[in-house]
Amino acid sequence: MKPDVYEKVIRAMKELEYMPPTEQQAKALGLALPVLEHCRIGILLPGERGHFRREIMRGIEDAREYLHACSVEVLSDECETDLPVETIEHIDSLLSKGVTGLAICARDHNSIAAKINSLQAQGIPVVTYNSDIADCRRLFFIGQDPFRSGRVAGELMSKYLRTADQRTADHLLVAIGNWEFNAHRLRLQGFCKRLYEKGIHAGAMRIIETYNDYSLTYRKVLEVLRDDPALYAIYMANHSVTGCADAIRDAGRQGQIRVISHDLTNETRRLLQEGEIDFTITQDLSQQSYRALIILQEYLQKNITPQHKEHAIDIVCAENLAGRES
Repeated sequence: MKPDVYEKVIRAMKELEYMPPTEQQAKALGLALPVLEHCRIGILLPGERGHFRREIMRGIEDAREYLHACSVEVLSDECETDLPVETIEHIDSLLSKGVTGLAICARDHNSIAAKINSLQAQGIPVVTYNSDIADCRRLFFIGQDPFRSGRVAGELMSKYLRTADQRTADHLLVAIGNWEFNAHRLRLQGFCKRLYEKGIHAGAMRIIETYNDYSLTYRKVLEVLRDDPALYAIYMANHSVTGCADAIRDAGRQGQIRVISHDLTNETRRLLQEGEIDFTITQDLSQQSYRALIILQEYLQKNITPQHKEHAIDIVCAENLAGRES
């Protein structure tokens, strides 16, 4: 870079009060990092294990490493169940440790919404991530639009359902994790809305609640398969896709049932490669927890209000798996 151009860039940085991410970079540019007041941020994880928990924790650890240089301490806590009373107990536990901002993924329940509103009134910002909570005054939601991702699943499913003599979803099964998780409920709403727009009546389809549990998913899907020999498609709006695939295989229906799921895990990758599911709709879970913490830090230390950003909805099949991380 020419010296005169370099000087203009540095001058612009100073005028705009640009803050380099690290002290080392600031010194290299001849800029002074402002002294940031130490703060403590909390993040609460829901009672889910497996791929979801691993990816959320990866984002937390990346954020913790980055925020250490900003005088930010990140405290994390984990729920064992999805009961609202336990969620509130863990929120109170984090507050007792001095956190001044919270990131939360929890059930959409009025008691949790009331708790968030109470925190906002006390000047403690809350960011929801992955699954939003309705009718609360949270600062921001970071995550994929579940209604739109459900619409994408409905569009894909309509290709299987919409034939010359088949305009209903009588023999379609939908599995959600929990009605009280905003993300699962909105996925279902988006899915049904898109089928309706495509001229497919979804009122007769079966809906099961599995709580993202392998055994429960396996048992309920197997029951439906045995009860309905004409079942031809399953929409897995939850995380326990392996239970569904195993039930299809054990029912002797492998290759006969179309399956659309969400998220790219090691298991969904394998199931796509083996032809046991057709498509999965992905999201970046680690970025959701990471961005939730960064948003809180910027708001608390720099008074930066987060701006809405649309999150990509990516469709993955066996053909475009190469190069994608699980």
